[in-house]
Amino acid sequence: MPSITHSASIDALSAGEAAIIGVDEAGRGPLAGPVVAAAVILCGNFPVGLDDSKKLSGKRRAKLEAEIAGNCRWALGVATVEEIDRINILNATMLAMSRAVAAICERGDINVAEVLIDGNLTPQGRCDEWRWPARAIVGGDGLEPCISAASIMAKEHRDRLMRDLARSHPWYGWDRNAGYGTREHMAALLRHGPTVHHRRSFAPVAQLEMEV
Repeated sequence: MPSITHSASIDALSAGEAAIIGVDEAGRGPLAGPVVAAAVILCGNFPVGLDDSKKLSGKRRAKLEAEIAGNCRWALGVATVEEIDRINILNATMLAMSRAVAAICERGDINVAEVLIDGNLTPQGRCDEWRWPARAIVGGDGLEPCISAASIMAKEHRDRLMRDLARSHPWYGWDRNAGYGTREHMAALLRHGPTVHHRRSFAPVAQLEMEV
């Protein structure tokens, strides 16, 4: 899986213009799959009705994702399962966020005024790659439209990744549970064991391997 995904969005920012970047992640809690972060700058006629991705229906999220992709500047950062197991999920999340912001800044001369991040932590001081002013906002995905947009982009991208992985690993129900530890997923783990896409540093998977 790539560590960075660039957007092909409309550039509504002039060179050097100060920008507010919203950042959010998807996939901190699952037992399988990568963690994905999105960075979004709302440009021009950005979509109305932005909200925390978890509060939106799948149909509404898909519609908003297309509108964000077509009208805003955005980028994704991915931390792999191997990175999650090596540096832990918190540090991997900070790394994915750093990659997302780096990717959005690579697309032009952007003067970053501030990066708004959902939650209570930022990568500042936790990730060597981070170099921008940042502010954490608890519940920011429901308060700041740019973070809401990032939450939608991150979740939609990660859900697609898990649906793709489900085609070659159909027993775990990843197309339905996105890698979370549902009853269906746990039953499949007991029967078939973990795959290369499972996070072996997570207790349910680690414990299962110890019992084998």
